[in-house]
Amino acid sequence: MQTNLFTFTSMKKFRPDHIQRLLNQQAASTLNRRDFLYGLGSSVGAVALSSLLGSSALAQGKSGGPLAPRQPMLPAKAKNCIFLMMEGGPSHIDTFDPKPKLHDLHMQKFTRQGENLSAMSSGNRYYVESPFKTRKVGQSGADMSEHFVHLADVADDICFYRGAQAESVNHPTAMYHINTGNKFGGEPGIGAWVTYGLGTENENLPAFIVLPEVAYPQGGASNWSNGFLPAYYQGTPLRSVGSPILDIKPPPGVSRYHQRESLDLLNTFNKNHAERHSAHDELAARMESYELAFRMQMEVPDIIEIEKEDEKTKELYGVGEETTDAFGRKCLLARRLIEQGVRFVQVYSGGWDSHDYLARAHGSLIRSIDKPIAGLIKDLKRRGMLDETLIVWCGEFGRSPDNGVRGGGMAYGRDHNPNAMAMWFAGGGVKAGHTIGSTDETGESAIDVVHPLQDVHVTLLRLLGLDDNKLTYFHGGRYKQLSQTGGKVIEELFA
Repeated sequence: MQTNLFTFTSMKKFRPDHIQRLLNQQAASTLNRRDFLYGLGSSVGAVALSSLLGSSALAQGKSGGPLAPRQPMLPAKAKNCIFLMMEGGPSHIDTFDPKPKLHDLHMQKFTRQGENLSAMSSGNRYYVESPFKTRKVGQSGADMSEHFVHLADVADDICFYRGAQAESVNHPTAMYHINTGNKFGGEPGIGAWVTYGLGTENENLPAFIVLPEVAYPQGGASNWSNGFLPAYYQGTPLRSVGSPILDIKPPPGVSRYHQRESLDLLNTFNKNHAERHSAHDELAARMESYELAFRMQMEVPDIIEIEKEDEKTKELYGVGEETTDAFGRKCLLARRLIEQGVRFVQVYSGGWDSHDYLARAHGSLIRSIDKPIAGLIKDLKRRGMLDETLIVWCGEFGRSPDNGVRGGGMAYGRDHNPNAMAMWFAGGGVKAGHTIGSTDETGESAIDVVHPLQDVHVTLLRLLGLDDNKLTYFHGGRYKQLSQTGGKVIEELFA
């Protein structure tokens, strides 16, 4: 009768060497020609890869593996990134790119290049002025909406960029484009590419962490997927309500010793399966995820416990204040994660899709992020971390200078606009205290230092010491990259 491990009622009766012997017997009896060839073809390569990873890790004093820290390809300006994603498309006209011309055109029929668009629309379209006042702030004289009270204090640490252009006017495709470089999804997120290229500096935490809203953004978790990259590089979302990670603590009566025993036994089974089916690379990632989860139980509770921060720091981020508490906690957690070696943190703020009631919607959202983001920049700066941390602020596209809503008052808003969008950078080697590029007099389109999003992606990678043309992965018959087909670095953004 063939031995079957699962006929035993208690594996604790057998020593590890007995278990391994039984596994080897079972493997020998079930090995087929295809599995044999897979094993033969991968054995030498696997040994070589393990040796290389081990040597690299020993040289750096770290454990080996796919997430072991790696040297940048090029001189790096930054070592990690906090990506502030304003889902829905914030209006550049009503935040950092004011257009006085719209005051003169307010409620006049919207035209483009002399063409009246009303016949092409479901209704008449009208130019709308901003409901907000703007002013020059900082020594750099940056333009800011009146509701950015605290961000004005750090204006000279920010590089505003007005030349970016997206390609899609639909939220899901535009979100995929800004996050993965591909409008149709299914490809790795920016954070996945970064961790693929650089690894992580903390083996007890995920390298790529996402702090979403309660409701995921349009397009869902595919915005931070590993895509065709190995599963090690996918983003790990932390919940915004309740425990950031479910089951982070073991259940009552289960000690870490018992957990370790269970994982060791599970690894024995998995390793045996992996040896017999070497083409199934997802299993290796799953095994690593179990080990990472085990290590996270020791480290994560302390990191996510932001109540341990002193009161001045929490006040700096607006923690405890009704308007700013939710986003402030995420920004503070982002700093704590970066401080512990997490390579890429993406923070979401939703609700920016203001087709109507622009004054109310954008006004409320600006107030909710203003103090937390300013606090993040100030906190990183006082800790000496701003120079090595790249902060990115953007949405998936901008807004139009017009709207189809009839009438005036406070009901009007703005439609989607891929031709001009708000974007800024701080820290990480960018040209602080400068505004780069410009849009036309109504804010309809970028006209100076104009670049597509693929160039923004290439620039972000370059600031982190990665070359988009070399950071590739062979999939679907060709070497793929974040920019899809290559792009240009936006040199004007560099300090």
